[in-house]
Amino acid sequence: MTASVSASALAAATPSSRDRYVDLLRVASLGTVVLGHWLMAAVTTGGDGRVEVGNLLAVEPGLQILTWALQIMPVFFFVGGFSHALSYRSLHRKAPEAASVYPAFLRARLQRLLRPTMVFIGVWGAAAVLLHLGGQGGGLLDVALRLVAQPLWFIGIYLAMVAFTPPLLRLHERYGWGAFGGLVAAAAAVDVLRFALGVPYVEFLNFAFVWLAVHQLGFLRADGMLTRPYLLAGAGLAGAALLVAYGPYPLSMVGMPGEKVSNMAPPTFALLCHGVWLVGAVEWMRGPVTRWLERPKVWRAVVAANGISMTAFLWHLTAMLGVYGVLLALDTALPVPATGAWWAQLPLRLAAAAVLTAVLVAAFRGFERPAAHGGQERAAGPAPRAGYAGIAAALGVTLCLFGVLGLSMVGFGGLFEGRTALLIAVQVTAPAAVGMTLAGWLLVERVGRA
Repeated sequence: MTASVSASALAAATPSSRDRYVDLLRVASLGTVVLGHWLMAAVTTGGDGRVEVGNLLAVEPGLQILTWALQIMPVFFFVGGFSHALSYRSLHRKAPEAASVYPAFLRARLQRLLRPTMVFIGVWGAAAVLLHLGGQGGGLLDVALRLVAQPLWFIGIYLAMVAFTPPLLRLHERYGWGAFGGLVAAAAAVDVLRFALGVPYVEFLNFAFVWLAVHQLGFLRADGMLTRPYLLAGAGLAGAALLVAYGPYPLSMVGMPGEKVSNMAPPTFALLCHGVWLVGAVEWMRGPVTRWLERPKVWRAVVAANGISMTAFLWHLTAMLGVYGVLLALDTALPVPATGAWWAQLPLRLAAAAVLTAVLVAAFRGFERPAAHGGQERAAGPAPRAGYAGIAAALGVTLCLFGVLGLSMVGFGGLFEGRTALLIAVQVTAPAAVGMTLAGWLLVERVGRA
């Protein structure tokens, strides 16, 4: 039996030992990503009536410097490292048998991530099926079926971080800053092989090295080892600036249409420096902001926002495209991006997207909402076939990871178009991606309860 727990009750029950600043960083990073996507969307209609979604930063390249603040996803991964370290250690203290801790850890960390994600995939997948059977399509609808799945890449990367937490945490506990330094050196070596020596495909290794290095900073934070954040911020900012000024790296810290080199896909060493500067900057501000979070109203707002942040992230592009759909249905002229008329209309579009996102959150937030258990699930501990459970959990999270990444690349429109995407030397279709995600999620849920 479960019952929902209100944000006020959770806020009132917050122990004094809880790091409230981490909770703020989690919701603020996702909120910044949402706002950034809304700001960058440049929807236009051509002379033939075709709808296209471009990027404001491509229209106005001078605005690309804003990505050095708005590309804040490294902060979310940093917070993830902090939380994963605490969660894994807590479970390990209760049940030292590692084979049984791992599946319980995966389920505990992925519940509020995968459940709303599976609902999102289910709703959009069903919509794609119905639209196909009804012969509907064209215009903004085709764009939506392609674009709304793109933010799922973040969930795929995050799943990998959760999966690799136990071995990388052990490396951190043994080598401390050395483990982080090893990942940084590996990321730098990849870029040398890529840009200086022209080694093909090696750049994809930095999907692991760059993001796991940022994640490793969260382990250092958990153990109180980020004692001079201003040095971290300065070194990261200087490194990113020098690499962009004198290296082959673009100014934008997000992907740009048509660019030869992207700092994001695959990640570059410049993006790692960017992540280091952001982590240092937010840690530098920790003291005064933490004192501000002690105010009851402020803390209740943070708790409430954290309870819906993943749902809002999943549905924010749906809301944005819905706003544009309404404008097109009403024959409202869409101004040319970056013109005075476009900027004048921007606050109204943002407000409308926020309202529609709130409606979608109200509809789907129950799948993310924390629950109070009337009974107790069986505690993780030594159990028969514990080794099997660990292997099954690893298989489950791997299936989820590849399924979600594949779907982010193919989109829901690919369910019937036969479109494929190359994912680590394997061609993945949308139906296969959905099937892998569902199978992996069910496996993690099943073995994590054992």
